[in-house]
Amino acid sequence: MTSLSKNALQILKERYLLKDRDGNIIETPQQLFRRVATCVASCEEEQKNVFEEQFYEILNNLLFLPNSPTLMNAGCRNGQLSACFVLPIADSLEAIFSTLKHAALIHQSGGGTGFNFSKLRPKNDFVSTTSGTSSGPVAFMKVYDAATEYVKQGGKRRGANMAILNVNHPDIEEFITSKSSKKAIKNFNISVGITDDFMKAVQQDLSWQLINPHTKKVAKVVKAKAIWQLIVNQAWRTGDPGLIFLSTINILNPTPKMGDIESTNPCGEVPLLNYESCNLGSVNLSKMILKKDLKFEIDWKKLTKTVQLGIRFLDNVITLNHYLLPQIKSITMANRKIGLGVMGWAELLILLEIPYASVEAVSLAEKIMQFIKNESYKASEKLARERGVFPEWKNSIYAPNLKLRNATCNSIAPTGTISVIADTSYSIEPLFAIAYDRIGILGNKRQTEINKLFIQKMKQLNVWNDKLKKTILNAGSIQSTRLVPQSIKSIFKTSLEIPWKYHLMHQQAFQKHTDNAVSKTINLCEDTTEEDISRIFMTAWKYKLKGITVYRHGSKINQVIQKCNLNNSEAC
Repeated sequence: MTSLSKNALQILKERYLLKDRDGNIIETPQQLFRRVATCVASCEEEQKNVFEEQFYEILNNLLFLPNSPTLMNAGCRNGQLSACFVLPIADSLEAIFSTLKHAALIHQSGGGTGFNFSKLRPKNDFVSTTSGTSSGPVAFMKVYDAATEYVKQGGKRRGANMAILNVNHPDIEEFITSKSSKKAIKNFNISVGITDDFMKAVQQDLSWQLINPHTKKVAKVVKAKAIWQLIVNQAWRTGDPGLIFLSTINILNPTPKMGDIESTNPCGEVPLLNYESCNLGSVNLSKMILKKDLKFEIDWKKLTKTVQLGIRFLDNVITLNHYLLPQIKSITMANRKIGLGVMGWAELLILLEIPYASVEAVSLAEKIMQFIKNESYKASEKLARERGVFPEWKNSIYAPNLKLRNATCNSIAPTGTISVIADTSYSIEPLFAIAYDRIGILGNKRQTEINKLFIQKMKQLNVWNDKLKKTILNAGSIQSTRLVPQSIKSIFKTSLEIPWKYHLMHQQAFQKHTDNAVSKTINLCEDTTEEDISRIFMTAWKYKLKGITVYRHGSKINQVIQKCNLNNSEAC
Protein backbone atom coordinates (compact mmCIF):
# COMPACT_ATOMS: atom_id res chain seq x y z
CA MET A 1 0.00 0.00 0.00
CA THR A 2 0.96 3.66 -0.17
CA SER A 3 2.43 4.80 3.13
CA LEU A 4 0.22 7.23 5.05
CA SER A 5 1.48 10.65 6.06
CA LYS A 6 1.75 11.74 9.68
CA ASN A 7 -1.23 14.08 9.25
CA ALA A 8 -3.29 11.32 7.62
CA LEU A 9 -2.61 8.97 10.52
CA GLN A 10 -3.55 11.67 13.00
CA ILE A 11 -6.93 12.24 11.33
CA LEU A 12 -7.61 8.52 10.92
CA LYS A 13 -6.90 7.86 14.59
CA GLU A 14 -9.01 10.81 15.71
CA ARG A 15 -12.06 10.26 13.52
CA TYR A 16 -12.17 7.12 11.42
CA LEU A 17 -10.58 4.09 13.08
CA LEU A 18 -12.98 2.07 15.21
CA LYS A 19 -12.65 2.35 18.97
CA ASP A 20 -13.89 0.29 21.89
CA ARG A 21 -16.09 1.65 24.67
CA ASP A 22 -13.05 2.97 26.49
CA GLY A 23 -11.90 4.94 23.47
CA ASN A 24 -9.06 2.59 22.54
CA ILE A 25 -8.39 2.20 18.82
CA ILE A 26 -9.17 -1.35 17.70
CA GLU A 27 -8.32 -1.28 13.98
CA THR A 28 -5.47 -0.25 11.72
CA PRO A 29 -5.88 1.88 8.57
CA GLN A 30 -5.55 -1.29 6.49
CA GLN A 31 -8.30 -2.94 8.54
CA LEU A 32 -10.46 0.16 8.00
CA PHE A 33 -10.03 -0.11 4.24
CA ARG A 34 -10.76 -3.84 4.43
CA ARG A 35 -13.88 -3.20 6.53
CA VAL A 36 -15.18 -0.72 3.97
CA ALA A 37 -14.30 -2.89 0.96
CA THR A 38 -15.93 -5.97 2.48
CA CYS A 39 -19.10 -4.09 3.33
CA VAL A 40 -19.45 -2.36 -0.05
CA ALA A 41 -18.82 -5.60 -1.97
CA SER A 42 -21.30 -7.56 0.13
CA CYS A 43 -24.23 -6.82 -2.22
CA GLU A 44 -22.43 -8.25 -5.26
CA GLU A 45 -24.30 -11.30 -6.52
CA GLU A 46 -21.35 -12.64 -8.48
CA GLN A 47 -17.59 -12.32 -7.97
CA LYS A 48 -18.05 -10.84 -4.51
CA ASN A 49 -14.51 -11.70 -3.48
CA VAL A 50 -13.08 -10.26 -6.69
CA PHE A 51 -14.79 -6.90 -6.17
CA GLU A 52 -13.85 -6.85 -2.51
CA GLU A 53 -10.18 -7.16 -3.47
CA GLN A 54 -10.50 -4.53 -6.18
CA PHE A 55 -12.25 -2.10 -3.84
CA TYR A 56 -9.61 -2.75 -1.17
CA GLU A 57 -6.83 -2.11 -3.68
CA ILE A 58 -8.09 1.31 -4.75
CA LEU A 59 -8.72 2.33 -1.13
CA ASN A 60 -5.51 0.95 0.31
CA ASN A 61 -3.41 2.54 -2.44
CA LEU A 62 -5.27 5.85 -2.06
CA LEU A 63 -6.38 5.82 -5.70
CA PHE A 64 -9.98 6.51 -4.66
CA LEU A 65 -11.68 7.43 -1.41
CA PRO A 66 -15.40 7.74 -0.65
CA ASN A 67 -16.98 10.50 1.44
CA SER A 68 -16.25 10.45 5.16
CA PRO A 69 -19.49 8.81 6.40
CA THR A 70 -18.73 5.75 4.27
CA LEU A 71 -15.19 5.48 5.66
CA MET A 72 -16.49 5.96 9.18
CA ASN A 73 -19.62 3.81 9.13
CA ALA A 74 -19.37 1.10 6.43
CA GLY A 75 -19.44 -2.31 8.08
CA CYS A 76 -20.86 -0.90 11.29
CA ARG A 77 -24.35 -1.57 12.60
CA ASN A 78 -26.90 0.71 10.92
CA GLY A 79 -24.12 2.43 9.00
CA GLN A 80 -25.30 5.71 7.44
CA LEU A 81 -23.00 6.14 4.45
CA SER A 82 -24.19 9.30 2.65
CA ALA A 83 -22.57 12.71 2.88
CA CYS A 84 -25.27 14.97 1.48
CA PHE A 85 -28.96 15.57 2.15
CA VAL A 86 -31.52 18.21 1.26
CA LEU A 87 -34.52 18.61 3.56
CA PRO A 88 -37.68 20.65 2.88
CA ILE A 89 -38.88 23.45 5.16
CA ALA A 90 -42.60 24.17 4.96
CA ASP A 91 -44.30 27.24 6.40
CA SER A 92 -45.55 25.93 9.74
CA LEU A 93 -44.00 25.63 13.18
CA GLU A 94 -44.59 21.87 13.19
CA ALA A 95 -42.88 21.44 9.81
CA ILE A 96 -39.94 23.65 10.76
CA PHE A 97 -39.17 21.67 13.89
CA SER A 98 -39.84 18.28 12.29
CA THR A 99 -37.18 19.16 9.73
CA LEU A 100 -34.85 20.28 12.52
CA LYS A 101 -35.26 16.88 14.19
CA HIS A 102 -34.43 15.12 10.93
CA ALA A 103 -31.39 17.35 10.44
CA ALA A 104 -30.10 16.52 13.92
CA LEU A 105 -30.32 12.79 13.19
CA ILE A 106 -28.46 13.28 9.91
CA HIS A 107 -25.70 15.33 11.59
CA GLN A 108 -25.33 12.70 14.30
CA SER A 109 -24.82 10.05 11.62
CA GLY A 110 -22.13 11.98 9.76
CA GLY A 111 -24.12 13.74 7.03
CA GLY A 112 -24.56 17.39 6.08
CA THR A 113 -27.80 19.14 5.22
CA GLY A 114 -29.04 21.76 2.79
CA PHE A 115 -32.21 23.81 3.14
CA ASN A 116 -34.09 26.42 1.16
CA PHE A 117 -35.93 28.71 3.59
CA SER A 118 -37.87 30.56 0.89
CA LYS A 119 -41.26 29.02 1.66
CA LEU A 120 -41.29 30.64 5.11
CA ARG A 121 -43.33 33.79 5.35
CA PRO A 122 -41.32 36.97 5.97
CA LYS A 123 -40.53 38.52 9.33
CA ASN A 124 -43.50 40.26 11.03
CA ASP A 125 -46.02 38.71 8.65
CA PHE A 126 -49.43 38.02 10.21
CA VAL A 127 -50.02 34.48 11.56
CA SER A 128 -53.75 33.80 11.71
CA THR A 129 -53.55 30.74 14.00
CA THR A 130 -52.01 32.78 16.83
CA SER A 131 -53.00 36.32 15.81
CA GLY A 132 -49.31 37.05 16.14
CA THR A 133 -46.48 37.74 13.73
CA SER A 134 -43.93 35.44 12.13
CA SER A 135 -40.25 35.30 13.06
CA GLY A 136 -38.98 35.00 9.49
CA PRO A 137 -36.38 32.72 7.85
CA VAL A 138 -33.28 34.23 9.47
CA ALA A 139 -34.66 33.70 12.99
CA PHE A 140 -35.22 30.02 12.27
CA MET A 141 -31.78 29.74 10.67
CA LYS A 142 -30.39 30.82 14.05
CA VAL A 143 -32.43 28.11 15.78
CA TYR A 144 -31.03 25.51 13.36
CA ASP A 145 -27.53 26.89 13.87
CA ALA A 146 -27.79 26.61 17.65
CA ALA A 147 -29.04 23.04 17.41
CA THR A 148 -26.22 22.10 15.06
CA GLU A 149 -23.69 23.50 17.52
CA TYR A 150 -24.69 20.86 20.05
CA VAL A 151 -25.02 17.88 17.73
CA LYS A 152 -21.71 16.67 16.37
CA GLN A 153 -21.81 14.43 13.32
CA GLY A 154 -21.40 10.98 14.79
CA GLY A 155 -19.27 12.53 17.51
CA LYS A 156 -16.63 12.94 14.81
CA ARG A 157 -17.61 15.87 12.59
CA ARG A 158 -19.40 19.09 13.44
CA GLY A 159 -22.66 19.53 11.57
CA ALA A 160 -22.54 21.35 8.25
CA ASN A 161 -25.47 23.18 6.66
CA MET A 162 -26.38 25.16 3.58
CA ALA A 163 -29.05 27.84 3.85
CA ILE A 164 -30.51 29.23 0.63
CA LEU A 165 -32.99 32.07 0.32
CA ASN A 166 -34.35 32.97 -3.09
CA VAL A 167 -33.50 36.44 -4.32
CA ASN A 168 -37.18 37.45 -4.55
CA HIS A 169 -37.99 36.77 -0.87
CA PRO A 170 -38.98 39.86 1.17
CA ASP A 171 -36.34 39.07 3.82
CA ILE A 172 -33.51 38.74 1.30
CA GLU A 173 -31.65 41.81 2.61
CA GLU A 174 -31.69 40.50 6.18
CA PHE A 175 -30.52 37.12 4.89
CA ILE A 176 -27.64 38.61 2.91
CA THR A 177 -26.35 40.44 6.00
CA SER A 178 -27.07 37.60 8.45
CA LYS A 179 -23.38 36.71 8.73
CA SER A 180 -22.07 40.28 8.90
CA SER A 181 -21.01 39.48 12.45
CA LYS A 182 -18.10 37.13 11.89
CA LYS A 183 -19.28 34.79 14.65
CA ALA A 184 -22.91 34.61 13.48
CA ILE A 185 -24.58 31.47 12.15
CA LYS A 186 -21.20 29.74 12.03
CA ASN A 187 -22.54 26.25 11.23
CA PHE A 188 -24.04 27.42 7.94
CA ASN A 189 -22.81 28.31 4.53
CA ILE A 190 -25.33 30.72 3.07
CA SER A 191 -26.13 31.32 -0.59
CA VAL A 192 -28.64 33.44 -2.43
CA GLY A 193 -30.84 31.50 -4.85
CA ILE A 194 -30.29 33.38 -8.12
CA THR A 195 -32.46 33.26 -11.26
CA ASP A 196 -31.64 34.32 -14.80
CA ASP A 197 -34.38 36.97 -14.58
CA PHE A 198 -32.62 38.59 -11.63
CA MET A 199 -29.25 38.59 -13.39
CA LYS A 200 -30.82 40.25 -16.44
CA ALA A 201 -32.47 42.83 -14.16
CA VAL A 202 -29.05 43.63 -12.68
CA GLN A 203 -27.53 43.99 -16.13
CA GLN A 204 -30.33 46.30 -17.29
CA ASP A 205 -30.62 48.23 -13.98
CA LEU A 206 -34.30 47.28 -13.58
CA SER A 207 -36.59 47.18 -10.56
CA TRP A 208 -37.04 43.87 -8.76
CA GLN A 209 -40.15 42.59 -6.99
CA LEU A 210 -39.93 40.85 -3.62
CA ILE A 211 -42.83 38.39 -3.29
CA ASN A 212 -44.42 37.20 -0.05
CA PRO A 213 -44.38 33.38 -0.39
CA HIS A 214 -47.48 33.06 1.80
CA THR A 215 -49.77 35.61 0.11
CA LYS A 216 -48.04 35.51 -3.32
CA LYS A 217 -48.33 39.31 -3.37
CA VAL A 218 -45.62 41.89 -4.03
CA ALA A 219 -44.26 42.96 -0.65
CA LYS A 220 -41.68 45.44 -1.87
CA VAL A 221 -40.06 46.76 -5.02
CA VAL A 222 -36.32 47.46 -5.02
CA LYS A 223 -33.57 48.06 -7.52
CA ALA A 224 -31.99 44.77 -8.60
CA LYS A 225 -28.60 46.47 -8.48
CA ALA A 226 -29.14 47.42 -4.83
CA ILE A 227 -29.62 43.75 -3.90
CA TRP A 228 -26.62 42.84 -6.06
CA GLN A 229 -24.37 45.41 -4.42
CA LEU A 230 -25.41 44.23 -0.96
CA ILE A 231 -24.50 40.64 -1.91
CA VAL A 232 -21.14 41.79 -3.27
CA ASN A 233 -20.37 43.93 -0.22
CA GLN A 234 -21.11 41.13 2.23
CA ALA A 235 -19.15 38.57 0.20
CA TRP A 236 -16.22 41.01 0.25
CA ARG A 237 -16.54 41.54 4.00
CA THR A 238 -17.18 38.00 5.23
CA GLY A 239 -17.04 35.48 2.36
CA ASP A 240 -20.83 35.04 2.61
CA PRO A 241 -23.16 34.77 0.83
CA GLY A 242 -22.29 32.68 -2.17
CA LEU A 243 -24.58 32.35 -5.17
CA ILE A 244 -26.56 29.31 -6.29
CA PHE A 245 -27.74 29.68 -9.88
CA LEU A 246 -31.12 27.95 -9.65
CA SER A 247 -32.11 28.60 -13.27
CA THR A 248 -28.95 26.92 -14.55
CA ILE A 249 -29.40 24.01 -12.16
CA ASN A 250 -32.98 23.36 -13.24
CA ILE A 251 -32.31 23.70 -16.96
CA LEU A 252 -29.98 20.72 -16.40
CA ASN A 253 -32.18 18.89 -13.88
CA PRO A 254 -31.96 15.18 -14.85
CA THR A 255 -35.45 14.39 -13.51
CA PRO A 256 -37.54 17.52 -14.25
CA LYS A 257 -40.87 15.66 -13.95
CA MET A 258 -40.12 15.08 -10.25
CA GLY A 259 -40.08 18.81 -9.57
CA ASP A 260 -37.66 21.71 -9.38
CA ILE A 261 -34.39 21.54 -7.48
CA GLU A 262 -34.41 24.20 -4.76
CA SER A 263 -31.29 23.49 -2.73
CA THR A 264 -27.86 21.89 -2.59
CA ASN A 265 -25.73 20.14 -0.02
CA PRO A 266 -23.54 22.28 2.33
CA CYS A 267 -20.74 22.96 -0.16
CA GLY A 268 -22.90 23.30 -3.24
CA GLU A 269 -21.56 20.42 -5.33
CA VAL A 270 -24.78 18.38 -5.31
CA PRO A 271 -28.12 19.98 -6.24
CA LEU A 272 -30.80 17.70 -4.78
CA LEU A 273 -34.56 17.32 -4.64
CA ASN A 274 -36.26 17.36 -1.24
CA TYR A 275 -35.22 14.38 0.92
CA GLU A 276 -32.67 13.25 -1.66
CA SER A 277 -29.25 12.10 -0.53
CA CYS A 278 -26.06 11.60 -2.46
CA ASN A 279 -22.97 9.45 -2.06
CA LEU A 280 -19.66 10.94 -3.09
CA GLY A 281 -16.19 9.64 -3.85
CA SER A 282 -13.06 11.08 -5.43
CA VAL A 283 -10.35 9.78 -7.73
CA ASN A 284 -6.85 10.80 -6.67
CA LEU A 285 -5.51 12.35 -9.89
CA SER A 286 -2.01 12.73 -8.47
CA LYS A 287 -1.73 8.93 -8.65
CA MET A 288 -3.11 8.59 -12.19
CA ILE A 289 0.37 8.91 -13.67
CA LEU A 290 3.20 6.89 -15.14
CA LYS A 291 6.79 7.81 -15.82
CA LYS A 292 8.10 7.72 -19.37
CA ASP A 293 11.52 8.96 -20.47
CA LEU A 294 12.08 10.60 -17.06
CA LYS A 295 8.82 12.56 -17.36
CA PHE A 296 5.36 11.97 -15.98
CA GLU A 297 2.28 11.52 -18.14
CA ILE A 298 -1.33 10.61 -17.42
CA ASP A 299 -2.03 6.90 -17.08
CA TRP A 300 -5.37 6.78 -18.90
CA LYS A 301 -5.70 3.02 -18.45
CA LYS A 302 -5.33 3.31 -14.68
CA LEU A 303 -7.79 6.20 -14.62
CA THR A 304 -10.33 4.17 -16.60
CA LYS A 305 -10.19 1.27 -14.17
CA THR A 306 -10.37 3.52 -11.11
CA VAL A 307 -13.39 5.42 -12.46
CA GLN A 308 -15.24 2.22 -13.34
CA LEU A 309 -14.61 0.74 -9.88
CA GLY A 310 -15.54 4.04 -8.23
CA ILE A 311 -18.92 4.15 -9.97
CA ARG A 312 -19.67 0.55 -9.02
CA PHE A 313 -18.55 1.21 -5.45
CA LEU A 314 -20.87 4.23 -5.09
CA ASP A 315 -23.84 2.44 -6.64
CA ASN A 316 -23.35 -0.40 -4.15
CA VAL A 317 -23.41 2.15 -1.32
CA ILE A 318 -26.94 3.19 -2.33
CA THR A 319 -28.06 -0.44 -2.11
CA LEU A 320 -26.41 -1.10 1.25
CA ASN A 321 -27.05 2.21 2.97
CA HIS A 322 -28.99 2.55 6.20
CA TYR A 323 -31.58 5.25 5.55
CA LEU A 324 -32.62 7.35 8.51
CA LEU A 325 -36.02 8.32 7.06
CA PRO A 326 -38.38 6.45 4.71
CA GLN A 327 -38.69 9.58 2.54
CA ILE A 328 -34.90 9.64 2.07
CA LYS A 329 -34.80 5.96 1.13
CA SER A 330 -37.66 6.30 -1.33
CA ILE A 331 -36.30 9.13 -3.46
CA THR A 332 -32.63 8.13 -3.16
CA MET A 333 -33.39 4.62 -4.40
CA ALA A 334 -35.64 6.06 -7.12
CA ASN A 335 -32.89 8.22 -8.65
CA ARG A 336 -29.70 6.53 -7.35
CA LYS A 337 -27.67 9.73 -7.66
CA ILE A 338 -23.95 9.41 -7.09
CA GLY A 339 -21.09 11.86 -7.42
CA LEU A 340 -17.67 10.66 -8.49
CA GLY A 341 -15.19 13.53 -8.53
CA VAL A 342 -11.49 14.23 -8.23
CA MET A 343 -8.81 15.41 -5.86
CA GLY A 344 -5.11 16.04 -6.42
CA TRP A 345 -5.63 18.17 -9.54
CA ALA A 346 -3.00 20.75 -8.55
CA GLU A 347 -0.46 18.06 -7.77
CA LEU A 348 -1.11 16.32 -11.09
CA LEU A 349 -0.35 19.60 -12.86
CA ILE A 350 2.86 19.98 -10.83
CA LEU A 351 3.96 16.47 -11.77
CA LEU A 352 3.24 17.25 -15.42
CA GLU A 353 5.08 20.60 -14.99
CA ILE A 354 2.07 22.59 -16.19
CA PRO A 355 1.32 25.91 -14.44
CA TYR A 356 -2.20 26.11 -12.95
CA ALA A 357 -2.54 29.64 -14.35
CA SER A 358 -2.25 28.58 -17.99
CA VAL A 359 -4.49 27.81 -20.95
CA GLU A 360 -2.76 24.43 -21.17
CA ALA A 361 -3.96 23.53 -17.66
CA VAL A 362 -7.53 24.64 -18.39
CA SER A 363 -7.58 22.62 -21.63
CA LEU A 364 -6.32 19.54 -19.79
CA ALA A 365 -8.97 20.06 -17.10
CA GLU A 366 -11.71 19.89 -19.70
CA LYS A 367 -10.11 16.89 -21.41
CA ILE A 368 -9.65 14.87 -18.25
CA MET A 369 -13.13 15.59 -16.86
CA GLN A 370 -14.74 14.76 -20.18
CA PHE A 371 -12.85 11.46 -20.09
CA ILE A 372 -13.99 10.79 -16.51
CA LYS A 373 -17.63 11.58 -17.35
CA ASN A 374 -17.57 9.34 -20.44
CA GLU A 375 -16.09 6.44 -18.45
CA SER A 376 -18.55 7.09 -15.60
CA TYR A 377 -21.50 6.86 -17.97
CA LYS A 378 -20.09 3.71 -19.54
CA ALA A 379 -19.83 2.16 -16.08
CA SER A 380 -23.38 3.27 -15.20
CA GLU A 381 -24.67 1.85 -18.51
CA LYS A 382 -22.98 -1.46 -17.71
CA LEU A 383 -24.61 -1.50 -14.27
CA ALA A 384 -27.98 -0.73 -15.89
CA ARG A 385 -27.62 -3.79 -18.14
CA GLU A 386 -26.65 -5.88 -15.13
CA ARG A 387 -29.02 -4.49 -12.47
CA GLY A 388 -31.57 -2.36 -14.28
CA VAL A 389 -31.96 1.41 -14.81
CA PHE A 390 -32.81 3.68 -11.90
CA PRO A 391 -36.58 3.46 -11.22
CA GLU A 392 -37.36 7.04 -12.32
CA TRP A 393 -35.36 6.64 -15.54
CA LYS A 394 -38.51 6.79 -17.69
CA ASN A 395 -39.18 10.29 -16.32
CA SER A 396 -35.60 11.46 -16.84
CA ILE A 397 -33.79 13.35 -19.58
CA TYR A 398 -32.00 10.12 -20.55
CA ALA A 399 -35.09 8.21 -21.72
CA PRO A 400 -35.53 6.59 -24.12
CA ASN A 401 -31.99 6.37 -25.48
CA LEU A 402 -29.38 6.35 -22.72
CA LYS A 403 -29.98 3.61 -20.15
CA LEU A 404 -28.20 4.52 -16.94
CA ARG A 405 -28.17 3.05 -13.44
CA ASN A 406 -27.73 6.50 -11.89
CA ALA A 407 -29.50 9.83 -12.48
CA THR A 408 -26.18 11.59 -11.88
CA CYS A 409 -22.66 10.21 -11.90
CA ASN A 410 -20.20 13.04 -11.26
CA SER A 411 -19.66 15.79 -8.72
CA ILE A 412 -16.61 17.82 -7.69
CA ALA A 413 -16.57 17.94 -3.88
CA PRO A 414 -14.13 19.93 -1.70
CA THR A 415 -12.47 16.66 -0.50
CA GLY A 416 -11.46 18.21 2.82
CA THR A 417 -10.29 15.41 5.10
CA ILE A 418 -10.06 12.71 2.43
CA SER A 419 -7.42 14.82 0.65
CA VAL A 420 -5.43 14.83 3.89
CA ILE A 421 -5.78 11.05 4.14
CA ALA A 422 -4.70 10.68 0.50
CA ASP A 423 -1.87 13.20 1.09
CA THR A 424 -2.76 15.24 -1.96
CA SER A 425 -4.12 18.65 -2.90
CA TYR A 426 -7.75 19.55 -2.31
CA SER A 427 -10.25 18.84 -5.10
CA ILE A 428 -9.52 21.04 -8.16
CA GLU A 429 -8.04 23.86 -6.07
CA PRO A 430 -4.52 25.17 -6.62
CA LEU A 431 -2.10 24.84 -3.73
CA PHE A 432 -3.14 27.25 -1.00
CA ALA A 433 0.51 27.69 -0.01
CA ILE A 434 3.75 25.74 -0.24
CA ALA A 435 3.63 25.56 3.54
CA TYR A 436 0.53 26.19 5.64
CA ASP A 437 -1.22 25.41 8.90
CA ARG A 438 -4.53 23.56 8.91
CA ILE A 439 -6.50 24.61 11.97
CA GLY A 440 -9.80 23.48 13.42
CA ILE A 441 -10.51 20.20 11.62
CA LEU A 442 -9.37 18.27 14.70
CA GLY A 443 -10.69 20.48 17.46
CA ASN A 444 -8.01 23.04 18.24
CA LYS A 445 -5.16 20.92 16.94
CA ARG A 446 -2.83 22.35 14.35
CA GLN A 447 -1.50 20.42 11.36
CA THR A 448 1.43 21.78 9.39
CA GLU A 449 1.90 20.98 5.70
CA ILE A 450 4.96 21.54 3.53
CA ASN A 451 4.17 20.37 0.04
CA LYS A 452 5.95 17.09 -0.59
CA LEU A 453 6.32 17.62 -4.34
CA PHE A 454 8.07 20.91 -3.76
CA ILE A 455 10.53 19.26 -1.38
CA GLN A 456 11.13 16.47 -3.90
CA LYS A 457 11.73 18.95 -6.71
CA MET A 458 14.17 20.99 -4.63
CA LYS A 459 16.06 17.86 -3.62
CA GLN A 460 16.30 16.82 -7.28
CA LEU A 461 17.83 20.21 -8.05
CA ASN A 462 20.07 19.89 -5.00
CA VAL A 463 18.87 23.21 -3.53
CA TRP A 464 16.86 21.98 -0.54
CA ASN A 465 18.47 23.22 2.66
CA ASP A 466 17.57 24.72 6.02
CA LYS A 467 17.70 28.27 4.68
CA LEU A 468 15.13 27.53 1.97
CA LYS A 469 12.98 25.56 4.41
CA LYS A 470 12.92 28.50 6.84
CA THR A 471 12.03 30.88 4.01
CA ILE A 472 9.10 28.71 2.93
CA LEU A 473 7.82 28.25 6.48
CA ASN A 474 7.85 31.99 7.03
CA ALA A 475 6.34 33.06 3.70
CA GLY A 476 4.30 30.08 2.47
CA SER A 477 5.40 31.06 -1.05
CA ILE A 478 8.51 30.92 -3.23
CA GLN A 479 7.80 33.79 -5.62
CA SER A 480 10.01 36.35 -3.84
CA THR A 481 12.98 34.14 -3.02
CA ARG A 482 16.12 33.87 -5.18
CA LEU A 483 16.78 30.40 -3.80
CA VAL A 484 14.34 28.78 -6.26
CA PRO A 485 14.87 28.73 -10.04
CA GLN A 486 12.41 30.82 -12.07
CA SER A 487 11.36 27.78 -14.09
CA ILE A 488 10.02 26.17 -10.91
CA LYS A 489 8.19 29.22 -9.60
CA SER A 490 5.46 29.13 -12.27
CA ILE A 491 4.36 25.57 -11.49
CA PHE A 492 4.28 26.26 -7.73
CA LYS A 493 2.20 29.44 -7.79
CA THR A 494 -0.25 29.37 -4.91
CA SER A 495 -3.94 30.18 -4.77
CA LEU A 496 -3.59 33.87 -3.93
CA GLU A 497 -0.93 34.31 -6.64
CA ILE A 498 -3.22 33.02 -9.38
CA PRO A 499 -5.52 35.55 -11.14
CA TRP A 500 -9.20 34.96 -10.40
CA LYS A 501 -9.95 34.45 -14.09
CA TYR A 502 -7.95 31.18 -14.01
CA HIS A 503 -9.81 30.00 -10.90
CA LEU A 504 -13.07 30.53 -12.77
CA MET A 505 -11.77 28.99 -16.00
CA HIS A 506 -10.82 25.81 -14.14
CA GLN A 507 -14.25 25.66 -12.51
CA GLN A 508 -15.92 26.16 -15.89
CA ALA A 509 -13.78 23.47 -17.52
CA PHE A 510 -14.74 20.88 -14.90
CA GLN A 511 -18.40 21.98 -14.77
CA LYS A 512 -18.83 21.40 -18.54
CA HIS A 513 -18.49 17.66 -17.92
CA THR A 514 -19.94 17.33 -14.41
CA ASP A 515 -23.63 16.46 -14.22
CA ASN A 516 -23.97 17.59 -10.62
CA ALA A 517 -21.99 20.71 -9.68
CA VAL A 518 -18.48 21.86 -8.80
CA SER A 519 -17.54 23.07 -5.35
CA LYS A 520 -14.73 25.57 -5.67
CA THR A 521 -13.66 28.61 -3.71
CA ILE A 522 -12.20 31.59 -5.53
CA ASN A 523 -9.49 32.56 -3.05
CA LEU A 524 -8.67 36.26 -3.24
CA CYS A 525 -6.03 38.56 -1.78
CA GLU A 526 -6.91 41.00 0.98
CA ASP A 527 -6.68 43.96 -1.43
CA THR A 528 -9.37 42.54 -3.74
CA THR A 529 -12.07 45.16 -4.39
CA GLU A 530 -15.86 44.86 -4.35
CA GLU A 531 -15.80 45.61 -8.07
CA ASP A 532 -13.58 42.54 -8.57
CA ILE A 533 -16.10 40.37 -6.72
CA SER A 534 -18.97 41.77 -8.79
CA ARG A 535 -17.10 40.83 -11.98
CA ILE A 536 -16.37 37.35 -10.62
CA PHE A 537 -20.03 36.71 -9.78
CA MET A 538 -21.24 38.01 -13.14
CA THR A 539 -18.64 35.96 -15.02
CA ALA A 540 -19.61 32.82 -13.09
CA TRP A 541 -23.22 33.24 -14.26
CA LYS A 542 -22.13 33.83 -17.85
CA TYR A 543 -19.94 30.69 -17.63
CA LYS A 544 -23.11 28.71 -16.69
CA LEU A 545 -21.65 27.62 -13.37
CA LYS A 546 -24.16 26.23 -10.88
CA GLY A 547 -22.73 28.10 -7.93
CA ILE A 548 -19.93 30.42 -6.91
CA THR A 549 -18.13 31.16 -3.66
CA VAL A 550 -15.41 33.70 -3.03
CA TYR A 551 -13.17 34.11 -0.04
CA ARG A 552 -11.04 37.19 0.52
CA HIS A 553 -8.05 36.20 2.63
CA GLY A 554 -8.46 37.11 6.28
CA SER A 555 -12.16 37.97 6.08
CA LYS A 556 -13.09 35.37 8.72
CA ILE A 557 -11.83 35.15 12.28
CA ASN A 558 -11.24 31.40 12.17
CA GLN A 559 -9.64 30.43 8.88
CA VAL A 560 -9.20 26.68 8.41
CA ILE A 561 -6.10 27.04 6.21
CA GLN A 562 -3.61 29.74 7.14
CA LYS A 563 -0.29 30.82 5.77
CA CYS A 564 2.33 29.16 7.88
CA ASN A 565 4.61 31.16 10.15
CA LEU A 566 6.02 28.57 12.48
CA ASN A 567 8.21 31.11 14.26
CA ASN A 568 5.03 32.41 15.94
CA SER A 569 5.29 35.86 14.42
CA GLU A 570 2.21 38.10 14.37
CA ALA A 571 1.47 37.21 10.74
CA CYS A 572 0.55 33.64 11.68
